[in-house]
Amino acid sequence: MFSVQYCVISTFLLLSNCEKQVIDVTKSQVWGPGLKPADIVLPARYFFIHAIDNSGKKMSMTHKNYEVSIDGYSKDGKCRSNINYIDREDGSVIVRYTIVDWCEQMKIIVKHNSLHVAQSPYYIQKKVYSERCYCPQDLDLWLLSNGCSDFSKDSQISWDLHLFKRVNFSAIRENILKRYNAPESISLCHYVVKKQHIWRKCFGKYTGFKMFMDATLSSLARVVVLPEMEFYLNLGDWPLSRKGGQQRASGPYPIFSWCGSDDSYDITLPTYDITESTLENMGRVMLDMLSVQQTDIPWDNKEEKGFFRGRDSRRERLNLIELARKFPDMINASITNFFFFRNEEQKYGPRVPHISFMEFFRYKYQLNIDGAVAAYRLPYLLAGGSLVLKQESHYYEHFYNKLLPYKHYVPIKRDLSDVIDKIRWARDNDMRAKEITLAARKFVDENLLPQHIYCYHMTLFKEWSNRLISPVEVLPGMEELSLSYSCSCKKGQNRDEL
Repeated sequence: MFSVQYCVISTFLLLSNCEKQVIDVTKSQVWGPGLKPADIVLPARYFFIHAIDNSGKKMSMTHKNYEVSIDGYSKDGKCRSNINYIDREDGSVIVRYTIVDWCEQMKIIVKHNSLHVAQSPYYIQKKVYSERCYCPQDLDLWLLSNGCSDFSKDSQISWDLHLFKRVNFSAIRENILKRYNAPESISLCHYVVKKQHIWRKCFGKYTGFKMFMDATLSSLARVVVLPEMEFYLNLGDWPLSRKGGQQRASGPYPIFSWCGSDDSYDITLPTYDITESTLENMGRVMLDMLSVQQTDIPWDNKEEKGFFRGRDSRRERLNLIELARKFPDMINASITNFFFFRNEEQKYGPRVPHISFMEFFRYKYQLNIDGAVAAYRLPYLLAGGSLVLKQESHYYEHFYNKLLPYKHYVPIKRDLSDVIDKIRWARDNDMRAKEITLAARKFVDENLLPQHIYCYHMTLFKEWSNRLISPVEVLPGMEELSLSYSCSCKKGQNRDEL
């Protein structure tokens, strides 16, 4: 155990009344999937540290002196790793790391001021492979190791699949392509997965977004044996399998989409945005569900205004600009790009430059307003440490049905008529607003981190494959994806064998 002093800090002044607290490194908590790297393989492994005092209470101020190291042996001698720290300013730190190729006799050492924290060092008995290695695990074992729930326990997957108990693609492929034959406005990709190989054929004029599903399936194929399956993926924003109309006679067609809606039957996947941030964690993306939790501005120092930046993809966003002009002391809102309402730029502009997403959290209240469909920024807003005011919407992402109003966010009406009242309520109930903000981050930690995004895909894919009654076949004209990897745990396997 060791003691530190914490002082009450006001924006620029260090006050004199300091409180002495004792941190017990043996009671402090270290947990997370990154402590089981041989079983849980992610692009970036991660775990959490939370300081506990000698009375057993979680401490609310973060400690900067954590030292995390990874020891072990690789083909190059010492294991090569990259370690990154994310300070959440609530007494906890996220540690994430990557390794190069593989590591044997690996141990994770967590220290604070040279003292081991919790159960450190953590010994990993099995050989640990990088996510870039080709080392797919048995599907059922992978689901168990990753703590993935059965599909029946996920209400969104259960609802999405409830109409598709037995799917015979041999009977409906031709009808699907006829139904959605609108190349100027609709783009689809037909994917087939067979014997750990992936094929696809795309239809429509704008098929660039296929790169996201290509990357998703390729990454998953490196770590888990994919079930044999086929599906059609909607590459556009709007859900396709609409209720009513022609569907009444033909029945709904099974279409996978990144966004669902109350008036459609689309099978909802995690959005390409949150999935890419998972695949590129500690890679080329600057924003992901871990890094967004870096907290630089404490709650009490945030500006008490509603904040919004975004393009003009919905009329309500323009209405928000009018509200911001009428109530400048309560809302800071601007449009970054005019496309849908270019003829109204003079009225609602000028457009402003983009700013770093992390700058959003200088403000205490974040306004989540739909774009063309659901605003895909919501996961990041929930994680970022500010109160989310979410517009009512008939669009949804894969996790929306688990969110509860006034527990994880504050709802605002579709027409934004109550935005000012809700901001006033938040100002008048600051402690309650902070509680909702903390609950939102807890929701993220339990539902939207990389491990959960992998789980959702594989839980859905497994159950989907069980419902296919026609043979899974590679069709003429399909293109096989080339899987890339840096090493393999399969003996005698060369890179060009996939």
